[in-house]
This record gives sequence, C-alpha cells and structure tokens, in this order.
Amino acid sequence: MGFMPADKIASFNLVRHTVIQHITDSKMKHQSFKTASAKNFRFLSRNYLRHTVRITAGLTALLVVSGGSIVLSGEVNAGATHSQNIAPTLTAQVPTTATVIYVNPTTGADTAGAGTTANAPYKSITFALSQAQPGTTIQLAPGNYTQESGETFPILLKPGVTLQGDEASRGQGILISGGGFYTSRTFARQDITILAEQNTTITGVTITNPNQRGTGIWIESTNPTIKNSTFINSIREGVFVTGTGNPKIESNIFVQNKGNGVSIAKSAQGEIRSNLFQDTGFGIAIGGTSTPLVVENQIIENQDGLFISESAKPVLRKNVIQNNKRDGVVATVSALPDLGTNENPGGNLIRNNVRYDVNNATKTGTILAVGNDIDQKRIAGSVDFVAAVVDVPPGGAVAFKDVPANYWAKVYIEALASQNIIAGFPDGTFKPNEPVTRAQFATIITKALTPPTKRPAIQFKDVASNFWAYAAIQSAYQSQFVSGYPDGTFKPQQQIPRVQALVALANGLGLTANNQSVISFYVDAAQIPDYAIAPVAAATVRQLVINYPTAKQLNPNRQATRAEVAAFVYQALVNTGRAQPIPSSYLVTVQ
Repeated sequence: MGFMPADKIASFNLVRHTVIQHITDSKMKHQSFKTASAKNFRFLSRNYLRHTVRITAGLTALLVVSGGSIVLSGEVNAGATHSQNIAPTLTAQVPTTATVIYVNPTTGADTAGAGTTANAPYKSITFALSQAQPGTTIQLAPGNYTQESGETFPILLKPGVTLQGDEASRGQGILISGGGFYTSRTFARQDITILAEQNTTITGVTITNPNQRGTGIWIESTNPTIKNSTFINSIREGVFVTGTGNPKIESNIFVQNKGNGVSIAKSAQGEIRSNLFQDTGFGIAIGGTSTPLVVENQIIENQDGLFISESAKPVLRKNVIQNNKRDGVVATVSALPDLGTNENPGGNLIRNNVRYDVNNATKTGTILAVGNDIDQKRIAGSVDFVAAVVDVPPGGAVAFKDVPANYWAKVYIEALASQNIIAGFPDGTFKPNEPVTRAQFATIITKALTPPTKRPAIQFKDVASNFWAYAAIQSAYQSQFVSGYPDGTFKPQQQIPRVQALVALANGLGLTANNQSVISFYVDAAQIPDYAIAPVAAATVRQLVINYPTAKQLNPNRQATRAEVAAFVYQALVNTGRAQPIPSSYLVTVQ
C-alpha cells in the first residue's frame, strides 16, 4: 500500500504502524471460537460510574498512526463538483425486456438475443446493465467477473437494478474483481469496483478491488441495499458511503480488507446490521457529521473495532466488539458516539480488546454508555458508564483465517459456525483438514439436529459421567445416530471414518433407499463395508454425500475431516428442511 503526502488534497491518509499481537482470552476452549450478535443484557447498576482518564499528549498522534487503516480526512474539498470520467459501457442493438437477465462469464455471449435464460446468458455484467431497466434482476452464475472476462470498471449499477448471485453462500464462487476510476462529488477521484445508484440491490456476490487504494462498492448520496455478500482483500475498504448516502448494509462478511471494512463520511446515515468485520484495519471508520445506526454486528480481531472521528455521532446497539488488536471503540476530534441511554440501553458487548475497550480521545466530550458489558479497567477518557451483563445468543456470520474464499467447504463451515453448531479455535482458525473424533461428531450432530429419543440410554465403559461429551454421546445414542462397540465401549477419542459419519446420519434420520445399486456410482464402492451398504445408498439418494475433489471417489474408510463433517451435517439439515440447498459440483446427485 502506498502513502499520500499530508498536504495533498485526497480522500484519505494511509498510514502504518507495528501490529500489536493479540493474545486470545485463555478461558476460550479449544473449539470455542464463538462470537455472535448481542441482543439481551442485564443491568448490574443504575449508578453512573464516571471514568475520567487523563490523555497524554502523544495519544492523539498514536491514534492517527493506524496500521493498514484509513482515517477519514477533513482536508478534502467537499464542495467540489467533478465530471464522472468513466469509460463508456457497451450498448446492445436490441434491448432486453425480461425482468431477469442471466450472466455467465464462462458460457455467455454479449450478443443480441442472449441473456433471457440461464442456458443462453450474457457474458458480462457490463453488457447486461446496458440492457437493464429499473426493476431488472441480473442473475449471476458462478465464475470470475473481471476485465479479462469482459467487464468495464467501474461497474455502474443503474437505478432500480438488482445484482444477484448466491445469497445462501454469501457469494462463494461468484467473484467480481477489479476497479476503475470514478470522480466523486465529495472525495475527488477514486478507484472503485461498483458504483451503487439509487434503489439498487447487491446480494450474494464476492467483491475484491486489488488496485492501489481500491474500494469495493462506492455509495454517493444514494440508498442501495447490500446484503449477504463477502468483501475480501480489497486494498482499501469493502464499502465507502459518502454525501447523504443512506444505505442498508446487512448480513455481509468483511474480512482481510487492507484498510477498513466500511467507511462512512460526510453527512451519511444508513443502517449497518448483522455483519461480520474481521481481520482488517478499522472494522468500521465513521467520520464527518455522519449518523449511521450500527447494530448487531460482530467486530472482531481488527486493528481497531470502530474508529469514530470529526463530528460523527453514530448509534451503537447490540454489537459484539472484542479481541481487536488495539481498541474496541475509539472516538477522536469532536466525535460523540451514542453507546446507550437510560431510555435506550446500548446492549453492546465490548471486551477483551488489547488496549482499551472504549477510548474517548476527544478531550472535550463525554460519551454516554448506558447498559453495555465493558471492562471498566479498559475505559479511557471521559465516559459516563452504566454496566450491564450482555448475553450473547447464537447467530451471525463467522469467517476463519484458514478457510479462504475459494475453499470448497467454506459455505458449509460458515453456515454451521454462524449457528454455533461448530466452532473454530482461539487463534481464529478452523483447521478444516483435521480429523474428527467420535465424541466431537456426537456433539456436532446433537447441536445440529436436536434429535428425539428413540431408545434407552446406555452406560459405555469408557465414557465417564464427567466426560465433557457425556451428554452429547448419550443423546446421539438414544436417537440412533451413533452406537457403541460389542465390548460395551464407545471409543470417544477414536477418529471417525467418512463411512461411519454417513451411516450415522442416514440411520439417525431414518433414511432408506429402494435401490442399493446406486453405490455403483462410486469408483471405490468395493471398499464400502457390508454393514454400511444400505445406509450409504440411502445417504447417496438423499444427497448427503459430498466428495472433494472427485465426486465419484467416496474414500469410505479414510478419516473424515472437520470440513467434510461440516458438509455432511449441512446436507442433513437440508434433508430435514432446516437449511437451504447450496449448489456444489462435489455434491453427489445420482438417483
């Protein structure tokens, strides 16, 4: 990332600093990486606890020096008006009148007469937009949408148009990558991937701007809805909101963007709800006189959780802001965030941030923070604080450091993690290729499927009543998902093979197959044990089986990995009607 001189009119000051290594709370268990939106709290006190900590002269300078983060600058010529220097888009000869336009960068063609069906799609979003009218949905097939595939950046999303990929997977496999110059009325020239106009919707896509100072989506005084998408590896931020922008940004994942997850400037408003901000510079940077509502987000493991500057007055409610490498919430200059009042308590969980949970560096203002779960010892500056205990319910997006955007099981892992069915490790990893023990498997299926009792409990010789998974093993046994061995043992620490996992799911769900010959689909069908033939056939017919990297290779006796178990269990949820199907080339669909 390059640097910009302080005296140069620009949108941002890009700066660096030494990353502080965060040490995760030692109380977290080896599979308890669970963060979720805070919704309920209990007051501990009705008395104001006023914390006034003297701020040293060097602190303000330190706040400006923020590693990999972007500080919203007040030096920009906010009143300037510029023309939009954007490359023209293609114009087709015959407009499309259908309300849905299909695009596929691999099989499509940007020619007249295409785009009306998934079997005859256009090739580029750019061309499809030249045909779109207000109310049109542009449906994207999996693939990479880049300059090489025919896109012209920035992509100008016309008013009233919906750009739609796969919402269930938050855009896995539907990557829009690139950027081009756009001249902002409030922030001069920018490099952006998509300009979101009035009444537009962007959903189910992955967006990356790899260019220097690159931004994913730019919102200039408009009101788009951005939901169920992934913003990853942009050089600056995922979304920038400026002017009088009033977007709804909901249920997205912002991870590993070099600057910020979302930047909000000028007099923007909007709602930022139920997103995950992880492993970036500032999770959210809020400046100008903006007043966004920030509610029910997970803001974790960033340099700072929220950096609030200038005269911004955001409203923060029911967020989880923890494990950030420096501060949870920083307020500087004349910013005055609303962290809760007597009438409307905050309900934020702000803890385990390395330096401060709340850092009021304004020197003049007092932050009112009623009804939040904050470590009083980690409050700096003038804060009127009423403590509460915030209970963190399950739910919310989760991302793991070692599960990249193109990982085959990413969507299954994150779907189960968001429901607290599975979890990662304290260091932010999931370790998808590690094996699963029988005890861990019993725990996962009990959490996922809440199975009913079908037979009496049994006391296994090697599972003591104080064993951590005792209750889960009993539940899984009573519901016929798992069984013991003839010698009366369960072998809880034994790593479970793939075939056992599939047999367990098929038996527990009561699945059967009329034709067991369906297993001949697998090139290694001869390796399936006799006892497992009928259940594996049933699991195959009911589409529980996902085989990576080759759909026809079952590998029945190989140890199941954490990723594979996540995929199997997700398909079990689909089978019971508790989850939406997710397309995958590794899903076995033979009948």
